[in-house]
Amino acid sequence: MWMICKKEWNQFFSSITAYVALIIFLLLNGLFLFVFPDSSMLNFGYATLTPFFDFVPWVLLFLIPTITMRSLADEYKSGTFELLKTWPIKPAALVFGKFLGAFLIIIAALIPTLVYAFSLQHLSSSGGLDIGATIGSYIGLLLLSGAFISIGLAASSFTNNTVVAFIAGAFVCFMLYIGFDALSKLPIFSGTLDYYIEMLGINFHYQSVSRGVIDTRDLVYFFVIIFFFLFITQKNIIQR
Repeated sequence: MWMICKKEWNQFFSSITAYVALIIFLLLNGLFLFVFPDSSMLNFGYATLTPFFDFVPWVLLFLIPTITMRSLADEYKSGTFELLKTWPIKPAALVFGKFLGAFLIIIAALIPTLVYAFSLQHLSSSGGLDIGATIGSYIGLLLLSGAFISIGLAASSFTNNTVVAFIAGAFVCFMLYIGFDALSKLPIFSGTLDYYIEMLGINFHYQSVSRGVIDTRDLVYFFVIIFFFLFITQKNIIQR
């Protein structure tokens, strides 16, 4: 498993595209949080990272499928998947190794964003950040990233075309993130099933964790999503 994880890490960072993607990720967040007047944290008058935690899932929605689209689709296309099948490793370990490799890449991308928290804490004249909410929001980002990664891997396991894997992964991530929110707002569900439909979406549970109170129902939701899509990925690998 660790061999697969290391392979994913090295493969990602061996490409200039990886560094460009991470730079764009940090640049977009920096511009959104400090430059654009409508979202600049400096214009709020108090210390808050809410704009960052509201914005970054949308960036991850595209960044993560970019990372995962090659995980299996490229292996199929290049023929290296046949070589992987000869390794003394179980399909579940192969899938989890690829998941862990992508997860560590996302952690590496999020670590520099801690600068935003330290900067805001230093610049704020109206009191410090809500540490509990900030920690909860970062935990929420990690859980959300895990869900997006598992979806991206599942999408990549269906095809040998990386573009198709990206589009499918991003689409499913989008639908699970915000689709149920939109569906719950339809007049037909208003006042009856709207809350329960909204609960099916990733955003509902992400926002819940971001408040700084970790509810076991939110953890169960994310773990179910992650393991469900990893299970699909494993089944597709076995059938290859």
